[in-house]
Amino acid sequence: MDITDTPHPALPRLLPASVVNCAAYGRDGSRRDIDLEAISDVLAVDDGSFVWVGLYEPDDAILEKLQEEFDLHDLAIEDASNAHQRPKIETYGRSLFIAVHTAQAIDGEIHFGETHLFVGSRYLVSVRHGASSSYATARARMEREPELLQHGSAGALYVVLDMVVDRLLPIVDEFSNALNALEQDIFADDFRKHTVQKLYDLKRELTRLRMAVAPLQDVLSQLARPRAELIDEEMQLYFRDIHDHAMRINENTDTLREMLTAAVSVNLSLVTVRQGEIVKRLGAWAALLAAPTLIASWYGMNFIHMPELAGRWSYPILIGAVAVSVVVLYRMFKRSGWL
Repeated sequence: MDITDTPHPALPRLLPASVVNCAAYGRDGSRRDIDLEAISDVLAVDDGSFVWVGLYEPDDAILEKLQEEFDLHDLAIEDASNAHQRPKIETYGRSLFIAVHTAQAIDGEIHFGETHLFVGSRYLVSVRHGASSSYATARARMEREPELLQHGSAGALYVVLDMVVDRLLPIVDEFSNALNALEQDIFADDFRKHTVQKLYDLKRELTRLRMAVAPLQDVLSQLARPRAELIDEEMQLYFRDIHDHAMRINENTDTLREMLTAAVSVNLSLVTVRQGEIVKRLGAWAALLAAPTLIASWYGMNFIHMPELAGRWSYPILIGAVAVSVVVLYRMFKRSGWL
């Protein structure tokens, strides 16, 4: 799965490589690609339009330029330049800074990234770092649903966050399928080290996924509250819907983590039980061998006066005694389940 955006065909060629989208959207559904220098000119005209700038791992110069065009806060720019932020939402005057974690399946492995969002009444700036799917799909959805454009930057913020959450659902399903595939190995008769290792890896990745989803719920719950200048009442319903999806993902993640913990415990318990059974069998066979060994060891002693040595039937009687003792011990161990 690609982690970089495909620039819009009409995007100006003079834009830096890290700028994958820069367009002005009108409430009538129109789209006009612009360059970075024209952003302030678009915002100067109060026609209800908004600007969406999409970045992928930009350098400091690009962020400083956008700070100048959108009048962004210094602390928000500093956070956006560092790709190790916890999921959060910060208010800076009339704008918001939102950091969310993203997840993506690449070659059978789960990779995590981040998306930082600057949201104002007439702009949205999305900054992607690491493993993060292209938001071209989100832009296409917004462009084909004019009712979202009626809500301006709040509509664009909704399609981005909705895409982030929806991309997490297949990953949770992959974890569930992986756990189901390991069930046969968990209850296998022999100990398999790679089974425990796979269970540990799954639990580690699920923990990372939970660290991304759990704080996201708080971000979405705050967006579902009244914010007159940025989010109207109708859009609050949309953000509430995303919040419900995030809660379901978080609950599924917690359930899978508990199942993985139980699977590891069951696997180790079964290994311990099997080892105990093996020790019991070895102990029983050792006891069966100990009886004839004990009897035979008597005749290894260097004593002259051993009356049974001169007896005619001593040897057959000895063999019979050994056989009887072994049979008695065997039946006792068999009855107790040791053999």
